Amino acid sequence: MIEAYQPIPCAQHERLEFSILRRLGLELEYGKDGVVRREQIRPLDVNTRDGAEWLKFQDADGVVQEIRLDAIQYFQELPA
Repeated sequence: MIEAYQPIPCAQHERLEFSILRRLGLELEYGKDGVVRREQIRPLDVNTRDGAEWLKFQDADGVVQEIRLDAIQYFQELPA
């Protein structure tokens, strides 16, 4: 069963959107399939679908993925 979406704070949402607009890489820690992952990514888009907000990103291997924003545990902009 999928848990109800828990919106993230507006300030974090704005930081994600800013990172997309500025094409900044992120260090991202998130939970997916019961596993916590930490990786460097390139955020591509934030969108709303099925009552939740999603981050589309490209991982270090070039694979495009999506995660719900409430799965993000931590993120930080990478130095340019």
